[in-house]
Amino acid sequence: QVHLVESGGGLVQPGGSLRLSCVASGSFVSVYSMAWYRQAPGKQRELVADTTHFGRTTYSDSVKGRATISMDNAKNTGYLQLESPKPEDTAIYYCSANVKLVWGGSWRFEDYWGQGTQVTVST
Repeated sequence: QVHLVESGGGLVQPGGSLRLSCVASGSFVSVYSMAWYRQAPGKQRELVADTTHFGRTTYSDSVKGRATISMDNAKNTGYLQLESPKPEDTAIYYCSANVKLVWGGSWRFEDYWGQGTQVTVST
């Protein structure tokens, strides 16, 4: 079983900064990649950014230039740093990880999700 726990959400002022963390725990070989999604009220969940364990990253247009996604492979932890947040960044942010598991005499990869952390950008 693999668990993802996000932290770092809360109320943040426009123009400030925020850093979200996602810790993976449980029984697995390694975390291949991590991603951050968000879902605002009344909207579909959207991909914010993702990264592989070797540092290949992608960003949505809505956060490009303001966000930095990273992973600490030794800690099985992912981060999302968002600078100059805007009210439209308000959403529940979810962490997702693609995890390498031992499967019989080989491996398999499976996706897991965290429970989400609320981010509210407001004065």
